[in-house]
Amino acid sequence: MTSTSRDGRTAARPQLIRSLNEQLLLEQLRNASPLSRPDLARLSGLSKPTVALALASLEDAGLVQVAGQRTGVRGPAALLYELRPDAGFVVALDVGREFVRGALADLTGTVRAKISRRAAAASAQTRIAELAGLADELRAAANVRRRGSVVQTVVGSPGVFDPARSALRMAANLPGWEQPHVLTELHTRLGEKTEIENDVDMAAVAERDHGHGREAGTFAFVSVGTGIGMGIVIDGKLHRGAHGGAGEIAYLPLGDDVEAREVRHRGRLEAAASSAAVVRAARGAGLDGHLTARRVFAAASAGDPRARAVVDREAELVAKALASVIAVVDPELIVLGGGIGGAAGFASAVVRALERLAPFQPEIRVSALAEDAVVLGCLATARELAWQRVLQSRAPR
Repeated sequence: MTSTSRDGRTAARPQLIRSLNEQLLLEQLRNASPLSRPDLARLSGLSKPTVALALASLEDAGLVQVAGQRTGVRGPAALLYELRPDAGFVVALDVGREFVRGALADLTGTVRAKISRRAAAASAQTRIAELAGLADELRAAANVRRRGSVVQTVVGSPGVFDPARSALRMAANLPGWEQPHVLTELHTRLGEKTEIENDVDMAAVAERDHGHGREAGTFAFVSVGTGIGMGIVIDGKLHRGAHGGAGEIAYLPLGDDVEAREVRHRGRLEAAASSAAVVRAARGAGLDGHLTARRVFAAASAGDPRARAVVDREAELVAKALASVIAVVDPELIVLGGGIGGAAGFASAVVRALERLAPFQPEIRVSALAEDAVVLGCLATARELAWQRVLQSRAPR
């Protein structure tokens, strides 16, 4: 039953008011803790008795705990409160063709466990099992005994979700990964509270929160390695596009001498400029032996003119892609990552090529996050989703 004031407005229910007060205090403690009751009253604008009641409720719910006492000031020592770190945990998983990586963190952002290893899986089925096993290992390493304590899992994966098929597409680097059963089985093995995000988008989020992107409102993270992709942050927010495909620059119509099948399978730019293309170009230039993109770049640095020509061609292709991005997005900054994007001297070669192509130049920097970028972005996204669950748990029922 609701009560109505004389002017006809429905009075707020006490339960709703208590819920809003608790959510407000949770946000304050998330932004800065530990805080005392007087601190929280001052920051929130609530009365001290109201703060005391809300804190008691949050303590009972296992979301807040006493962190200690403030000493060295006049009067009685004030109790300090903080979010309870083990109120919930989040898991981040990065599934790549060559490596699988993961981390587990608590709600305060403290990383409790971290694992990285070369991928052993050859099929989608075994790769799913590998990810599930990695999640179990992370919980064991962090001494998180109950699977239900993990309130959010985020998987960074190549590809874009296709709602028409309920499956990923544009994930050609992982054989079988575009089959509809993959997402179903991932949710079964990892839990219903699992989100699948594009891996390069997650690297862009990590760059925004932890890397060079902290200094720019609008920037692009471009990964060049086994595949090619881009994550775009505009005014501090990840830009996904209408179909979730913003940044799929692998499909830019750049690069020649590529088989039609490769273009359909991977996109023209990726077929022409990924690590496999670098090795193919190096063999065509006369280099032999057990070649990898890393070895081609090392040979170029050592002065081999054939390898240098391959690297220059790679830089030219990437610069053309970046010129297209600059003309459309006009970013303040472009961050290069991935095995090729982060290779020594590659950024300088790209800048030289870009000077001839673009009407103006954003700053070009190499990511300092290296192989941690996708996991860090998944952790940030998982924590934000988990936090929304925490706030929702205080909503009136």
